[in-house]
Amino acid sequence: MKIITIKPNEADQRLDKFLAKYMDKAPKSFFYKMLRKKNITLNKRKAEGNERLRTGDEICLFLSDETIENFTTSRIYTGEKPAGTPRLSVIYEDSHILILDKPAGLLSQKAGPEDVSLVELIIGYLLESGQINEEELRSFRPGICSRLDRNTSGLVTAGKSLAGLQAMNELIREHKLRKFYRCIVSGVIEKQQRIEGWLKKDERTNQASVFEKEQKNTRFICTEYVPLETISEGGREYTCLEVHLITGRSHQIRACLAGIGHPLIGDAKYGVPGINRYFRERFGLEHQLLHAFRLEFPPLTGTLGNLSGRQFTAPLPQVFEILTTKDK
Repeated sequence: MKIITIKPNEADQRLDKFLAKYMDKAPKSFFYKMLRKKNITLNKRKAEGNERLRTGDEICLFLSDETIENFTTSRIYTGEKPAGTPRLSVIYEDSHILILDKPAGLLSQKAGPEDVSLVELIIGYLLESGQINEEELRSFRPGICSRLDRNTSGLVTAGKSLAGLQAMNELIREHKLRKFYRCIVSGVIEKQQRIEGWLKKDERTNQASVFEKEQKNTRFICTEYVPLETISEGGREYTCLEVHLITGRSHQIRACLAGIGHPLIGDAKYGVPGINRYFRERFGLEHQLLHAFRLEFPPLTGTLGNLSGRQFTAPLPQVFEILTTKDK
């Protein structure tokens, strides 16, 4: 027999949903059969599976250790990271939330089974610091609340607790968290501008297009940018921009700026091959110059109260510093 005491990160979900996470290889029919036979009980009583769990509830599994292990993924986190995997860079942390500085080249989430992403680094950090254990990871998995493309660097928010994940995701969904990026683009931009349009993502090519009017399978986007500095390099001129991402669609900044004739330096998908080649040879640049630079939080209470009215920035990558200060 195994007794599971429900912790805050596991509360406020249905019993059957919890069981499906705890024994993730078991079919739903197995749980309902065990509940019907009282081989799984809730607070020493027969349960149906639709009960909503509360902190302190006790689930009894009258099952052999072998049965539980056979229905459970063998290792949730191995701790093994390929050589060259960066350490987690923490900008801010409280009991619910992490704000991290993701380097370019690191996935936000796994794309394949062998990948090590920001999520795995977060889990490793929480395990190593004793803030979570592998038993808890059976039923609750910390995760990121905002994603960046693999080759975009900068600030990412993550939830350490279920309450933190839910509150941060709601804040982002309601567009109350203000997100600002820094980028360097081809050509000269002299004026502040607001771009509104409709974005369509081609899942086959993983490339987005922006249209002036709504079309089938498009989503509304809104982006603002302010020019900060004009840069001369290799006989061409470029502009450093601060971009306010008002709606957060995949590839939104990259596709918008390419669509008005000012693609990001280093952008292999939307950029200019000759320019990208120059910066790769001159500076060793292997990714687009796009950095999630600043987060501005609104007045907040409750779970996110510690973040109320605060701003956070992530240091600019070295190549930004080189290009924007070399003539000063």
